[in-house]
Amino acid sequence: MSAVTTDSKILDLRPEHARKKLGGESRVCLLSSHDIFGVLRDEKVIVMACNARIKHVIPGILRAAEKLDSVVALELAKTEGGVDGGYTGQTPQVYFETIVEYAEAIGFSKPFFIHGDHTTVKDTSSEALESAQEQVKAEIEAGYTSIAIDASFNELEDNIRITGRLAELIRPHGVGLEVEVGEVKSTGQEAELTTVKEASAYIRALTDMDVHPDLLAINNGSKHGNYLEGERVFIDLDRTKEVFDAIRPKGVCIAQHGITGTPMSVVGKFADYGIRKGNVGTEWQNIAYRFMPKDLMDQMKKWAADNKKDIKFTTRQFKREIDSIPQTNAGQIEQEAFETACDFIKAFRAENSASLVKAKLVG
Repeated sequence: MSAVTTDSKILDLRPEHARKKLGGESRVCLLSSHDIFGVLRDEKVIVMACNARIKHVIPGILRAAEKLDSVVALELAKTEGGVDGGYTGQTPQVYFETIVEYAEAIGFSKPFFIHGDHTTVKDTSSEALESAQEQVKAEIEAGYTSIAIDASFNELEDNIRITGRLAELIRPHGVGLEVEVGEVKSTGQEAELTTVKEASAYIRALTDMDVHPDLLAINNGSKHGNYLEGERVFIDLDRTKEVFDAIRPKGVCIAQHGITGTPMSVVGKFADYGIRKGNVGTEWQNIAYRFMPKDLMDQMKKWAADNKKDIKFTTRQFKREIDSIPQTNAGQIEQEAFETACDFIKAFRAENSASLVKAKLVG
């Protein structure tokens, strides 16, 4: 009886806008990341956040989280899943519905959140701000329970102002907030590491504006995407810990971007340095490509070559074909995603984190 009571109580914590989207009969435990990180901040555990650009990896990820009793997150960045579908062809509404459909189908019972990753504002123009506002509103309307505002491309003062402005849109809904200072570059590009002084000033300014982030993404040497041949994987964990120690009194922990390609032996140490959310994106794309039908993969490669585009941009162009691949291929992708997700969850020390979150939230 106590388990039933606990499950009922935890479902009551689902944000109102998400409950409405799920419907009254749903038992899907879609929580705000604010609640999740509020109880995990001082636990040496990392929540795996997965950018599922291709839908067939989603059931494998969820099955792994169910088996290992782990909190997990599904996310897409504005470029991947914007209001126009981004380069994956998935609008926030489509992504939400896809995740929930899989969660309902497999009876997924663990706490998780759906995150709008990298709502980018690359300059101070009104057009850039309005585009970001439109994205945030669409994600909230779709049922997302966590939002990332990324104005790190701008000078610190502008970053603070833009982040504060966009944060006003999510405050009434009780969703989690991730912010960023120190732009995380793509592979092959260099950037300076975020300093403790910069991170502290940023978080202090936001809290003075009554904006209270749960997560801060910093440049600690990681890169987005696949590392280039010969490029060294370098993440400054000492700097990461220094930043965490400085911002922890404000209730903020670290979000780690750019994990694909990082050795599992290194990944396992991240939790000791204040990292509580680990983004894994390109890894799932790579898995899907490995098990895609050869003729379809050949068409995708040709399109990318002909258009001088990264292969990831084929996801939208071939979405109908990708979504309808034979069940044999879809099953192979799901199984590989399951096995890989299990490896990450174990490395992230996230086994039993779901029960821990439930116990801490509802006692």
